[in-house]
Amino acid sequence: MSLRLAAACVLVCGLLSAADSPTPATSDPLTGAGQAALHKQLDESLVRLTAQVAADPKDADLYSRRGDAYFFRGHFKEAVQDYEKMVELQPDVETSHWRKGIAYFYAERYKDAAHQFEIYHTFDDVDRENGIWRFFSQAKATDIETARKGLLKYKKDDREPFPDLYRMFAGEMTGDEVLARIDAARIDKGERRKRLFYAELYIGLDAFIANKLDAAEQHLREAFANTWAPQAGFGPSYMWHVGRVHYEQLTQQRLAREKAAKKPE
Repeated sequence: MSLRLAAACVLVCGLLSAADSPTPATSDPLTGAGQAALHKQLDESLVRLTAQVAADPKDADLYSRRGDAYFFRGHFKEAVQDYEKMVELQPDVETSHWRKGIAYFYAERYKDAAHQFEIYHTFDDVDRENGIWRFFSQAKATDIETARKGLLKYKKDDREPFPDLYRMFAGEMTGDEVLARIDAARIDKGERRKRLFYAELYIGLDAFIANKLDAAEQHLREAFANTWAPQAGFGPSYMWHVGRVHYEQLTQQRLAREKAAKKPE
Protein backbone atom coordinates (compact mmCIF):
# COMPACT_ATOMS: atom_id res chain seq x y z
CA MET A 1 0.00 0.00 0.00
CA SER A 2 1.43 3.39 -0.96
CA LEU A 3 0.80 6.96 0.16
CA ARG A 4 2.43 10.39 0.14
CA LEU A 5 3.32 10.91 3.80
CA ALA A 6 6.69 12.63 3.71
CA ALA A 7 5.63 15.43 6.04
CA ALA A 8 4.24 13.02 8.62
CA CYS A 9 7.39 10.94 8.36
CA VAL A 10 9.59 13.94 9.13
CA LEU A 11 7.48 14.69 12.21
CA VAL A 12 7.48 11.12 13.49
CA CYS A 13 11.16 10.47 12.81
CA GLY A 14 12.14 13.56 14.77
CA LEU A 15 10.09 12.47 17.77
CA LEU A 16 11.15 8.84 17.60
CA SER A 17 14.88 9.51 17.49
CA ALA A 18 14.93 10.60 21.13
CA ALA A 19 13.42 7.24 22.12
CA ASP A 20 15.60 5.13 19.83
CA SER A 21 17.78 3.78 22.64
CA PRO A 22 16.71 0.49 24.27
CA THR A 23 13.93 0.84 26.83
CA PRO A 24 12.37 -1.58 29.32
CA ALA A 25 9.60 -3.71 27.84
CA THR A 26 7.04 -1.96 30.02
CA SER A 27 7.93 1.53 28.76
CA ASP A 28 6.18 3.35 25.91
CA PRO A 29 8.34 3.64 22.78
CA LEU A 30 7.70 7.39 22.76
CA THR A 31 7.87 9.29 26.01
CA GLY A 32 4.72 10.92 27.34
CA ALA A 33 6.18 14.25 26.26
CA GLY A 34 6.90 12.86 22.81
CA GLN A 35 3.36 11.58 22.40
CA ALA A 36 1.96 14.89 23.60
CA ALA A 37 4.15 16.75 21.09
CA LEU A 38 2.97 14.49 18.26
CA HIS A 39 -0.67 15.02 19.24
CA LYS A 40 -0.11 18.77 19.46
CA GLN A 41 1.44 18.96 16.00
CA LEU A 42 -1.36 16.86 14.53
CA ASP A 43 -3.92 19.16 16.14
CA GLU A 44 -2.11 22.17 14.68
CA SER A 45 -2.13 20.49 11.29
CA LEU A 46 -5.88 19.96 11.58
CA VAL A 47 -6.45 23.64 12.35
CA ARG A 48 -4.29 24.69 9.39
CA LEU A 49 -5.82 22.20 6.97
CA THR A 50 -9.36 23.10 8.03
CA ALA A 51 -8.64 26.73 7.20
CA GLN A 52 -7.21 25.67 3.83
CA VAL A 53 -10.28 23.52 3.09
CA ALA A 54 -12.53 26.47 3.87
CA ALA A 55 -10.55 28.62 1.46
CA ASP A 56 -10.46 25.98 -1.30
CA PRO A 57 -13.25 23.42 -0.74
CA LYS A 58 -12.75 21.79 -4.15
CA ASP A 59 -9.16 20.69 -3.54
CA ALA A 60 -9.22 16.88 -3.18
CA ASP A 61 -5.64 16.79 -1.88
CA LEU A 62 -6.58 18.93 1.13
CA TYR A 63 -9.28 16.44 2.12
CA SER A 64 -6.77 13.63 1.67
CA ARG A 65 -4.23 15.30 3.94
CA ARG A 66 -6.80 16.32 6.56
CA GLY A 67 -8.27 12.81 6.47
CA ASP A 68 -4.82 11.45 7.28
CA ALA A 69 -4.41 13.93 10.15
CA TYR A 70 -7.84 13.03 11.52
CA PHE A 71 -6.98 9.34 11.38
CA PHE A 72 -3.59 9.83 13.02
CA ARG A 73 -5.39 11.67 15.82
CA GLY A 74 -7.91 8.85 16.27
CA HIS A 75 -10.88 10.75 14.80
CA PHE A 76 -12.04 7.98 12.51
CA LYS A 77 -15.49 9.22 11.51
CA GLU A 78 -14.03 12.56 10.47
CA ALA A 79 -11.31 10.75 8.50
CA VAL A 80 -13.99 8.77 6.66
CA GLN A 81 -15.86 11.96 5.80
CA ASP A 82 -12.75 13.58 4.34
CA TYR A 83 -11.74 10.48 2.38
CA GLU A 84 -15.27 10.20 0.99
CA LYS A 85 -15.19 13.87 0.00
CA MET A 86 -11.84 13.29 -1.68
CA VAL A 87 -13.35 10.47 -3.75
CA GLU A 88 -16.35 12.64 -4.60
CA LEU A 89 -13.99 15.29 -5.99
CA GLN A 90 -11.62 12.76 -7.58
CA PRO A 91 -13.66 9.64 -8.49
CA ASP A 92 -10.77 7.88 -10.21
CA VAL A 93 -9.15 7.13 -6.80
CA GLU A 94 -12.16 5.20 -5.46
CA THR A 95 -10.89 1.74 -6.39
CA SER A 96 -7.39 2.25 -4.99
CA HIS A 97 -8.33 4.16 -1.81
CA TRP A 98 -7.22 1.63 0.82
CA ARG A 99 -6.94 4.35 3.47
CA LYS A 100 -10.70 4.81 3.26
CA GLY A 101 -11.12 1.10 3.90
CA ILE A 102 -8.97 1.25 7.03
CA ALA A 103 -10.84 4.33 8.23
CA TYR A 104 -14.16 2.51 7.68
CA PHE A 105 -12.82 -0.36 9.78
CA TYR A 106 -11.88 1.85 12.72
CA ALA A 107 -15.15 3.78 12.42
CA GLU A 108 -16.82 0.34 12.86
CA ARG A 109 -18.37 0.41 9.39
CA TYR A 110 -17.20 -3.12 8.74
CA LYS A 111 -19.32 -3.95 5.68
CA ASP A 112 -18.21 -0.73 3.98
CA ALA A 113 -14.61 -1.58 4.87
CA ALA A 114 -14.92 -5.09 3.41
CA HIS A 115 -16.38 -3.64 0.21
CA GLN A 116 -13.55 -1.14 -0.11
CA PHE A 117 -10.94 -3.90 0.14
CA GLU A 118 -12.87 -6.04 -2.33
CA ILE A 119 -12.81 -3.33 -5.00
CA TYR A 120 -9.13 -2.65 -4.23
CA HIS A 121 -8.49 -6.28 -5.17
CA THR A 122 -9.63 -5.44 -8.72
CA PHE A 123 -6.97 -2.71 -8.74
CA ASP A 124 -4.15 -4.81 -7.23
CA ASP A 125 -4.47 -8.60 -7.07
CA VAL A 126 -0.98 -9.12 -5.61
CA ASP A 127 -1.13 -7.14 -2.34
CA ARG A 128 -2.03 -9.60 0.42
CA GLU A 129 -2.04 -6.74 2.92
CA ASN A 130 -5.33 -5.69 1.33
CA GLY A 131 -6.65 -9.23 1.72
CA ILE A 132 -5.73 -9.16 5.40
CA TRP A 133 -7.79 -6.02 5.96
CA ARG A 134 -10.73 -7.59 4.16
CA PHE A 135 -10.35 -10.56 6.51
CA PHE A 136 -10.41 -8.23 9.54
CA SER A 137 -13.49 -6.43 8.21
CA GLN A 138 -15.38 -9.64 7.50
CA ALA A 139 -14.38 -11.09 10.87
CA LYS A 140 -15.93 -8.08 12.57
CA ALA A 141 -18.99 -8.05 10.31
CA THR A 142 -19.60 -11.80 10.72
CA ASP A 143 -17.12 -14.06 12.54
CA ILE A 144 -13.55 -15.28 12.19
CA GLU A 145 -14.37 -18.64 10.60
CA THR A 146 -16.59 -17.07 7.96
CA ALA A 147 -13.88 -14.55 7.22
CA ARG A 148 -11.25 -17.28 6.96
CA LYS A 149 -13.35 -19.26 4.49
CA GLY A 150 -13.80 -16.09 2.41
CA LEU A 151 -10.13 -15.08 2.21
CA LEU A 152 -9.24 -13.56 -1.15
CA LYS A 153 -7.18 -15.84 -3.39
CA TYR A 154 -3.72 -14.82 -4.59
CA LYS A 155 -1.66 -16.51 -7.30
CA LYS A 156 1.25 -14.09 -7.73
CA ASP A 157 4.23 -13.53 -5.44
CA ASP A 158 4.10 -10.77 -2.84
CA ARG A 159 6.69 -9.00 -0.70
CA GLU A 160 7.84 -10.64 2.53
CA PRO A 161 6.53 -11.32 5.12
CA PHE A 162 3.02 -11.19 3.64
CA PRO A 163 2.91 -14.70 2.16
CA ASP A 164 3.60 -16.14 5.63
CA LEU A 165 1.22 -13.72 7.30
CA TYR A 166 -1.51 -14.69 4.88
CA ARG A 167 -0.90 -18.34 5.70
CA MET A 168 -1.28 -17.37 9.36
CA PHE A 169 -4.70 -15.86 8.67
CA ALA A 170 -5.62 -19.00 6.73
CA GLY A 171 -4.85 -21.00 9.88
CA GLU A 172 -1.78 -22.69 8.36
CA MET A 173 0.87 -20.98 10.55
CA THR A 174 1.11 -19.37 13.97
CA GLY A 175 2.41 -15.92 14.76
CA ASP A 176 5.37 -17.46 16.55
CA GLU A 177 6.24 -19.43 13.42
CA VAL A 178 6.09 -16.27 11.30
CA LEU A 179 8.48 -14.51 13.69
CA ALA A 180 10.79 -17.55 13.83
CA ARG A 181 11.08 -17.61 10.02
CA ILE A 182 12.03 -13.93 10.02
CA ASP A 183 14.61 -14.57 12.71
CA ALA A 184 16.11 -17.46 10.71
CA ALA A 185 16.12 -15.65 7.35
CA ARG A 186 19.47 -14.65 5.86
CA ILE A 187 18.68 -10.96 5.39
CA ASP A 188 20.29 -7.68 6.39
CA LYS A 189 19.25 -5.69 9.45
CA GLY A 190 17.13 -3.24 7.50
CA GLU A 191 15.13 -5.96 5.79
CA ARG A 192 14.71 -7.76 9.12
CA ARG A 193 13.34 -4.62 10.79
CA LYS A 194 10.93 -4.15 7.89
CA ARG A 195 9.64 -7.71 8.09
CA LEU A 196 9.39 -7.55 11.87
CA PHE A 197 7.36 -4.34 11.69
CA TYR A 198 4.70 -5.89 9.48
CA ALA A 199 4.76 -9.17 11.39
CA GLU A 200 4.30 -7.54 14.80
CA LEU A 201 1.63 -5.20 13.43
CA TYR A 202 -0.49 -7.94 11.90
CA ILE A 203 0.06 -10.51 14.64
CA GLY A 204 -1.11 -7.82 17.05
CA LEU A 205 -4.17 -6.97 14.97
CA ASP A 206 -4.96 -10.67 14.64
CA ALA A 207 -4.86 -10.96 18.44
CA PHE A 208 -7.20 -7.97 18.68
CA ILE A 209 -9.68 -9.61 16.32
CA ALA A 210 -9.55 -12.73 18.51
CA ASN A 211 -10.13 -10.53 21.61
CA LYS A 212 -6.72 -11.43 23.04
CA LEU A 213 -6.12 -7.88 24.17
CA ASP A 214 -2.95 -8.38 26.23
CA ALA A 215 -1.22 -10.10 23.31
CA ALA A 216 -2.54 -7.45 20.92
CA GLU A 217 -1.12 -4.66 23.06
CA GLN A 218 2.25 -6.43 23.34
CA HIS A 219 2.68 -6.99 19.60
CA LEU A 220 1.36 -3.56 18.60
CA ARG A 221 3.82 -2.02 21.02
CA GLU A 222 6.62 -3.80 19.16
CA ALA A 223 5.30 -2.45 15.86
CA PHE A 224 5.07 1.04 17.39
CA ALA A 225 8.63 0.80 18.68
CA ASN A 226 9.98 -0.30 15.29
CA THR A 227 12.23 2.41 13.84
CA TRP A 228 12.06 1.30 10.20
CA ALA A 229 8.43 2.13 9.39
CA PRO A 230 8.22 5.84 10.30
CA GLN A 231 11.43 6.48 8.39
CA ALA A 232 10.35 4.49 5.31
CA GLY A 233 7.73 7.04 4.25
CA PHE A 234 4.57 6.55 2.23
CA GLY A 235 2.55 3.41 3.07
CA PRO A 236 4.79 2.11 5.88
CA SER A 237 4.52 5.42 7.71
CA TYR A 238 0.73 5.33 7.50
CA MET A 239 0.68 1.76 8.78
CA TRP A 240 3.00 2.76 11.62
CA HIS A 241 0.36 5.30 12.63
CA VAL A 242 -2.30 2.56 12.46
CA GLY A 243 -0.28 0.51 14.94
CA ARG A 244 0.47 3.55 17.10
CA VAL A 245 -3.15 4.69 17.34
CA HIS A 246 -4.42 1.19 18.04
CA TYR A 247 -1.74 0.61 20.67
CA GLU A 248 -2.61 3.89 22.39
CA GLN A 249 -6.28 2.92 22.44
CA LEU A 250 -5.59 -0.50 23.94
CA THR A 251 -3.28 1.00 26.56
CA GLN A 252 -5.89 3.60 27.56
CA GLN A 253 -8.60 0.95 27.75
CA ARG A 254 -6.43 -1.32 29.89
CA LEU A 255 -5.58 1.51 32.28
CA ALA A 256 -9.26 2.39 32.54
CA ARG A 257 -10.12 -1.23 33.38
CA GLU A 258 -7.37 -1.39 35.99
CA LYS A 259 -8.57 1.87 37.55
CA ALA A 260 -12.15 0.64 37.65
CA ALA A 261 -11.06 -2.64 39.27
CA LYS A 262 -9.36 -0.72 42.11
CA LYS A 263 -12.48 1.25 43.03
CA PRO A 264 -14.04 0.12 46.33
CA GLU A 265 -17.50 -1.42 46.01
